Amino acid sequence: MTETVTPEPAFTPALGRLAPTRFYDPVIVLTRERLWRALAAMHVAPRPEDVVVDVGCGTGSLALLLHRVEPRARIIGVDPDPAMLDRARRKAAAAPTAAPSSSPARSPEWHVGMGDTLPELLGTGIADTVVSSLVLHQCPLAVKRAILGAMAAVLRPGGRLVIADYGLQRTALMRLAFRGVQFADGREDTQPQADGVLPRLIHEAGFHEVREAEVVPTVTGSISVYVATRD
Repeated sequence: MTETVTPEPAFTPALGRLAPTRFYDPVIVLTRERLWRALAAMHVAPRPEDVVVDVGCGTGSLALLLHRVEPRARIIGVDPDPAMLDRARRKAAAAPTAAPSSSPARSPEWHVGMGDTLPELLGTGIADTVVSSLVLHQCPLAVKRAILGAMAAVLRPGGRLVIADYGLQRTALMRLAFRGVQFADGREDTQPQADGVLPRLIHEAGFHEVREAEVVPTVTGSISVYVATRD
């Protein structure tokens, strides 16, 4: 009998080695999710005519928050994991309908795809804002660079980048807390971000005015919100 071997996913699952992805939403609450997502949404500040791409949208929590903030904006969620997108669609279907306005609300869109293939998936120069949360820390350094380059390509000139992710772990307490993330996702991929590499990588990808706008200490390490503008 021929044994069927299930291929390994070409991406790191949302919770790495920690737990199956179906537990993602309950686990991520431990990271003070409501606070850093709200801060990220504040920096995105979507307008009615905006196109916002959420890279690695997972179960859609941030994309749906942005949709609630501005139901008329075009919100596009991209994730490589079809199971996560199925959860995002179910959450979107269960969400309250936006209040009527002079312009009709637009339903969020969900696309299966890797972060480094955004131009092929969506086109170039189509987005006003690209946002991403808790994705880059899981990626090898070369993939971090590729994803940031793809984000720059999909943005229009002058477009905004907002990233909420583990950044420089400034204190011994935060470095200790971050060890749990490193156990789940691997030290090789996560350590550069703990050392503060993201601002440099963002700048090298073609962004200016790069700044760490927020830092949120959590039981899993500090999560930073980075903002930048595409050249």
